[in-house]
Amino acid sequence: MDKGVAYYGVGEVFEAYLYIKSSTKGTASNGKPFLSLVLSDKSGEIEGKLWDINEDFERMYVAEQTVKISGEIQNYRGRNQLKIRQIRPTNESDSVTMASLIQTAPIPKDEMADTINQFIFEMRNPNIQRITRYLLKKHQQEFLTFPAATKNHHEFMSGLAYHVVSMLNLAKAIVELYPNLDKDLLYAGIILHDLGKVIELSGPVSTMYTIEGNLLGHITIMVNEIGKAAEALEIEGEEVMILQHMVLSHHGKAEWGSPKPPMIKEAEILHYIDNIDAKMNMLDRALDKVKPGEYTERIFALDNRSFYKPGFHE
Repeated sequence: MDKGVAYYGVGEVFEAYLYIKSSTKGTASNGKPFLSLVLSDKSGEIEGKLWDINEDFERMYVAEQTVKISGEIQNYRGRNQLKIRQIRPTNESDSVTMASLIQTAPIPKDEMADTINQFIFEMRNPNIQRITRYLLKKHQQEFLTFPAATKNHHEFMSGLAYHVVSMLNLAKAIVELYPNLDKDLLYAGIILHDLGKVIELSGPVSTMYTIEGNLLGHITIMVNEIGKAAEALEIEGEEVMILQHMVLSHHGKAEWGSPKPPMIKEAEILHYIDNIDAKMNMLDRALDKVKPGEYTERIFALDNRSFYKPGFHE
């Protein structure tokens, strides 16, 4: 099997099928138009510039179009970029579908759903359990297919559920070390913290922000959803406000998008668990693409640092 685009190194020649995740028109310093394409397969994604374009190109090379492409990998400002030599839309004789190129979570959806349901089943607080179960059931289909972000971490199909499962497993280990933590609250906070992304984002493929996503954001969306769920279930306990605080504060600081800083022990821990899992996902995927003794591409969300893969890992 052909290695994916993410595993090609600088200077290597590339020829394979990719799908266009996004297509943005730009104008070069000399006034000539170009298309900036984010191209993807199961291994990951790469940016490529398409020069000397006309209106036909703009119509042809749009998001969710599959293409056959050849070129070579170059380094541009610390990141790999595909220098496109040839590109054409795929046709029936190519026998390639977008589904065969989409990157997905490494655990099947059904298995992730079972894991999350088991964590809900273990909850002892009836108000927390009922709100969590109600909201997960309401958004189940989207929750199991959506990514956790448009870029940076878990930005692949079913990435949101995979992020939550990873965080729940991390929380389970932490609760054993710090048994005074309220595990019902922590587990519920993990399951609900990013659930608003099913409304904030457009879908599992070629993901963009919706109008609600841009104007409200997933935190505000989810605080409203918890309130609506509590009304529908006729729950009035303090747990409703505490769950809303968990969601409101999970980004940690105002400059990171949190309307409130964590002011409850479980909210503080939720913020760290979220951060650990997001960063480990970014690091694992970047380090997976380099050989021992080499550096990764610059990772924008990690202060634009490159990470070294020690040679003794061979």
